Amino acid sequence: MTAGDLKGMSLDQLDDQLAKLKKEQFNLRFQKASGQLENTSRVRQVRRDIARVLTLAGQKRGGSSSKAASKSKSGA
Repeated sequence: MTAGDLKGMSLDQLDDQLAKLKKEQFNLRFQKASGQLENTSRVRQVRRDIARVLTLAGQKRGGSSSKAASKSKSGA
């Protein structure tokens, strides 16, 4: 999955994609714990895809946590 694929999605589609990725991450953790995981690099890919979806969803919602954090630090 690329960021270009995600940018064209609506918020509802991003939320659905996030749920799908979280479910896959859960299944991968079970496979790892039981010793059945063959493609160990997929764990890293899924984790990064989740971060991409969360980042784009946050941008589309209009809030950026990094901007809010920098404003709170400078105001202190």
